[in-house]
Amino acid sequence: MRRATCHCGQLSLSVEGEPALVSACNCTRCQRRSGSAFALTSRWNKNQLTERSGDSATYARKGASGGNVECVFCPQCGSTVSTVLELLPDHIGIPVGCFADPTFPGPKIAAWCDSKLEWVQFPRGALLLRDQSRPMETQ
Repeated sequence: MRRATCHCGQLSLSVEGEPALVSACNCTRCQRRSGSAFALTSRWNKNQLTERSGDSATYARKGASGGNVECVFCPQCGSTVSTVLELLPDHIGIPVGCFADPTFPGPKIAAWCDSKLEWVQFPRGALLLRDQSRPMETQ
């Protein structure tokens, strides 16, 4: 079992097993939401979620795809602890940093690389996408 918490520890989620996917998003909205160069998110089948505790607030917006993006965050410290994408209704996204686990698996996909900071590098073999679906040209 893995446990993810917000910065202050008030809001937590527990999941079982391994993530279905770990991905990095380089879109400018995720950069702003995460306060970092990119958002690193683990995606879990909703049936892997075993526990949720604490108070939360939600911010919803439209993604570049036109689908809804729902961010669930702690109302005390502001940390995002989960995301739900309309495009992936059977999955819950949990920011990798909420697990505070140095052995967590790296990303297999990096999306929105057209807006990636120039110095960011992803693991060899990761699928790099220009936006959310078009692969980068190989050089």
